[in-house]
Amino acid sequence: MRWVLSLVLALAAGLGVLYSLTDGFTVLTAEAARRQTIAEHPRDIPAAVQVLDGAGRQESLNRNLRDDGRVAIVNFFYTRCIALCLAQGSLTEQLQRAIEAEGLQHQLRLISLSFDPRDRADDLSRYAVRMGADSGVWQFLTLTDAAQRSALLDMFGILVVPAPLGEFEHNAAFHVVTPDGRLVRIVDLDDPGWALKAAKSFLPAQTAGRAPQGDQP
Repeated sequence: MRWVLSLVLALAAGLGVLYSLTDGFTVLTAEAARRQTIAEHPRDIPAAVQVLDGAGRQESLNRNLRDDGRVAIVNFFYTRCIALCLAQGSLTEQLQRAIEAEGLQHQLRLISLSFDPRDRADDLSRYAVRMGADSGVWQFLTLTDAAQRSALLDMFGILVVPAPLGEFEHNAAFHVVTPDGRLVRIVDLDDPGWALKAAKSFLPAQTAGRAPQGDQP
């Protein structure tokens, strides 16, 4: 009987650990946990984070979001990536076409953020051309300050691990960010349609699919 009791106690302990790690059995992976946490508790982008664009202009990411005024679908990449980032770029280009096809380019935008300290303005500019990006819809930015880069990646839950030949291993997804600088949703990379639907859910109902008054004839 003693061994039966020991087995029961061991199983109970194991279930307790699993319960804790999976947030009450509601998530089974760290990535799923990250997405659920953001959906329940959106996070604010650190105010100090500065970004550089393909034209060499530098400004705070929060100001970029606020001044633009559109809901953004954000992903993370680096221009030297020859595998995941290219696939991610292709999926983002599909999103660009879907946004334009639905006439949502005045309400939604795409942002690709590089975490590679080697990426500069000309790298972003060349990559944008390579991806077929419409600059009015899809913007490429890079993070130039190491501490700010680390803080932003941590806030988004992006893990970046150096790999051989100057490459990186990293997780990837589409991140929905509102103009006030809040990360509100994370969506699977392989489901751009769902990412678009998630982003549209944060548009004002009366403006979805319509251009601002100043852009109308």
